[in-house]
Amino acid sequence: MFKFKNTNETINNINKFFDTIDKAVIVFREGIKNYLYNHIDQFNANLESMAALEDEADNFRHQIEANIYSLSSLTRVWGDTIRLIENMDDIVDILESSLFQFEIERPYIPVALYSDFLKLTELSTMAVENLIPAAKSYFKNPENINEKIHRVYFYEKETDKQAQTLKRKVFHELNTLKLSEKFHLRYFALHIENLSDTAEKATDQLLIMTVKRGI
Repeated sequence: MFKFKNTNETINNINKFFDTIDKAVIVFREGIKNYLYNHIDQFNANLESMAALEDEADNFRHQIEANIYSLSSLTRVWGDTIRLIENMDDIVDILESSLFQFEIERPYIPVALYSDFLKLTELSTMAVENLIPAAKSYFKNPENINEKIHRVYFYEKETDKQAQTLKRKVFHELNTLKLSEKFHLRYFALHIENLSDTAEKATDQLLIMTVKRGI
């Protein structure tokens, strides 16, 4: 009975952990938009929300890992789940650190690039947003997982294409920018692009778990 109760609590915490990531994605997307359009108060509110969500995600991760490790007989069985949780936690870390880098370094982004950065943000966050229901399906409805996984890979590839388009525009078309400004823009594009790459890594882990489970 204790093991059964502990397992249910762990899965419940995993779902809450995923929900927290979902909220962080929304805050990140709004934060980028508010930065671009110089909505300072809203952007600062986004930073506060993101910091709180990162703390919340860390707390859930610690609870999940503590529950799993407390049952030594299940540690090997749940080992893949721990790796998935760690990969997902990396996503939250990227969301928080990337948004705060905008506040710290305050990159100059020309109006001509607003739509490019917004599209890049949209595609990269869509990779994460499609990862979350896929990960939830593994624990709830594993038979539905395969139809969700391919969307993460799709948006990761679309993010790469958009990142290349943006960087090519920066270096080939915006001739009034200094080289240092172009490097800075590329750096922040890479921050956003890295989000979908990390989502892909988590999806690879999820796919391994799916194969092991024979789904």
